[in-house]
Amino acid sequence: MLLSVVLITQNAAAQLPDCLASVAFADEVVVVDSGSTDGTVALAQRYGARVVAKEWLGYGRQKQFAVEQAANDWVLCLDADERVSPELAANLVRDLQAPAAPVYRMARRNRFLGRWLRHGEGYPDWSARLFDRRQARWSDDTVHEKLLYAAAPGTPGTPMGTLAGDLLHESAEDLGRYLEKQNRYTTLAAAELHRRGQRAGAIELVFSPLLRFFKFYVLRLGFLDGLPGLVHISIGCMNSF
Repeated sequence: MLLSVVLITQNAAAQLPDCLASVAFADEVVVVDSGSTDGTVALAQRYGARVVAKEWLGYGRQKQFAVEQAANDWVLCLDADERVSPELAANLVRDLQAPAAPVYRMARRNRFLGRWLRHGEGYPDWSARLFDRRQARWSDDTVHEKLLYAAAPGTPGTPMGTLAGDLLHESAEDLGRYLEKQNRYTTLAAAELHRRGQRAGAIELVFSPLLRFFKFYVLRLGFLDGLPGLVHISIGCMNSF
């Protein structure tokens, strides 16, 4: 099967080279850019990507627009700060020779405060990114977009496959930028939930962060990632609040 890699970008010149280098095996790379001013477009073209300009639509709709620009039906959706590990690339190419599922997930490993997290929310952080666009699409959510798909008629359960190997996510270079990004995401998520008529009460405000901490820091052994693991889940709990 032919594969298109698609990305959405805005001022991603610092992260893009490593990302594009990691997907040299793809038959096509499409970059949908929303007004970059840092040389992102020229850099993407230098790496052989086809660049499409599009004003910002929100994460879900922007990703779906990018998928629709691809020349091939099988697409791998990435962010500019992600890299496909050699093991993941080899397994992806192998599985695409005879796909057993319309959607594949992969483990995403997050680098935070200079350390690759191995537990808690940081790993495996399962992400569905490889799919047949004829059978799946991105939701229209402004943030925290989801891949929507259905099992083939007569097929019980989930059709999702799993690829071995890690998708490497280079989180923000410093804590300030990471907090800024998280604050932006939570604001967008709160606005979307409010638009849908959802509200949060006192019980949710108190117990949502506590349950998140117990699940990822205790049950999923986030404490084994040292100080970066503690800071990572603490920010996650603040996001829940």
